[in-house]
Amino acid sequence: MGFFDSEIVQQEAKQLFDDYQALIKLGNSYGKFDREGKKLFIEQMEAMMDRYRIFMKRFELSEDFMAQMTMEQMKTQLGQFGITPQQMFDQMNFTLQRMKAELEKQT
Repeated sequence: MGFFDSEIVQQEAKQLFDDYQALIKLGNSYGKFDREGKKLFIEQMEAMMDRYRIFMKRFELSEDFMAQMTMEQMKTQLGQFGITPQQMFDQMNFTLQRMKAELEKQT
């Protein structure tokens, strides 16, 4: 069975995408959140990044041809912006850490 033939993989991919889209939409109102709302949003984004990192690691470790092709496509697309997948995750983490630090200053 191929990587993408797995019902579990398909469900997880869909859930990850849906959750990410919902968080991004919610993030548009970030500036209007109170302190606790901002804190909760940051925590949810961190959890999302952890889930995404694990999901991508599965692609990386899979011997399935389509999974490997997906990883290569992602690397190529990110490469067009001059970054690697690890740099993408590092940048997202840096942004979330900066948001946390900004929130702490508001105490």
